[in-house]
Amino acid sequence: MINEALFSSKKMNWGTPQKLFDTLNEEFHFTLDPCADDFNHKCEKYYTEVDDGLSKDWGTETVFCNPPYGREIAKWVKKCSEHRGLAVMLIPARTDTKWFHEYIWMQDNVSVAFLPGRIKFEGAKNSAPFPSMIVTFRGESCR
Repeated sequence: MINEALFSSKKMNWGTPQKLFDTLNEEFHFTLDPCADDFNHKCEKYYTEVDDGLSKDWGTETVFCNPPYGREIAKWVKKCSEHRGLAVMLIPARTDTKWFHEYIWMQDNVSVAFLPGRIKFEGAKNSAPFPSMIVTFRGESCR
């Protein structure tokens, strides 16, 4: 049985699998999780929905971003693409979207890694019904 919330707007924030985060964190040493909550944050410094991470200046923090997967995702991708420091995103592999082509595809400071299979998010009974990718943005301070 597939979790219908994965196809709807019922749930937008899915917890990053700890093992996946640990692997990425070992390489990047994240300092900020800008779209988390008090239960699923992965960094000591994090912003909740109430804090509104999109409105914050991230400075040159090393950012790990697993954004809400609804219509707001384009805003998070744009924010990460404009970040002065390093930003790594765990997002659906939606190569047919405007945000993918505008902020990710063919950009000099971006790398994409498509994850094999379907990941199982924390708090989900089943694996996601969509593929995922890791997108790394290397801002001005990383060049």
